[in-house]
Amino acid sequence: MLAPGYVEPSRLADSLSGYGFGVLSPSGLASFIASPLADLESLKPDWDDLPLDNFLKDGGCYRRRRHSCFIVEQQDVTQVPHRAHYQPLEYNALHGGMRRLFEPMAEQTVSRQIWSNLLREIARVCSSVKGVQPWYVEAHQFRIDTRHGIGRPTPEGAHRDGVDFVAILLVARENVSGGESRIFEFNGRHGQRFTLSEPWTLLLLDDQKVIHESTPIQPTAEGGYRDTLVLTFRAGKFLEPSDS
Repeated sequence: MLAPGYVEPSRLADSLSGYGFGVLSPSGLASFIASPLADLESLKPDWDDLPLDNFLKDGGCYRRRRHSCFIVEQQDVTQVPHRAHYQPLEYNALHGGMRRLFEPMAEQTVSRQIWSNLLREIARVCSSVKGVQPWYVEAHQFRIDTRHGIGRPTPEGAHRDGVDFVAILLVARENVSGGESRIFEFNGRHGQRFTLSEPWTLLLLDDQKVIHESTPIQPTAEGGYRDTLVLTFRAGKFLEPSDS
């Protein structure tokens, strides 16, 4: 597995501006949010209670998820009433064009101080790159499992999400191979590939500059899975059908 090149937390905004992405190590993330890794670890058990994603058009049953939405305005983090997830076909050729209503994230997750710290600090970097403003955040908890064979983190393939920034945090990785992160310039020919293998590694992407995907995972032993937290940050409003 190719390891990512980590940047210092103080250089994350510069990496986003220059390359379209940046990766923080687990210790870098802890420094970035000014919280110990133990606080992040306290969130992990919530991934053991994710409902099955019943919207997969490839007929698979390898993905479990929860989804909730927030608005981050400087120091204020506000959860909004539960709403469906929507992407235009332009950004998701497989699952775009429909409202997908998933079960919300657990109250025990979003009420923790570490949760607000995480969203607030990522939003701060987004504002440093594109100006201070409210950020409309969609949070997705994913578990991709291999109990039936191959699991696909991004069944839609290489894509953009139709937002400003995408944060991908590796939460856990057990008994699997694959799951390589691949990043390509949206208007260019250069790309990067590496594998997030350390829990609480943060990959932050500028969705206007790069396309991304994660390759399928395969079991190396019984009970293999890959857990991630995906946070999208969009200026102005949440994606709605009128934006397609």
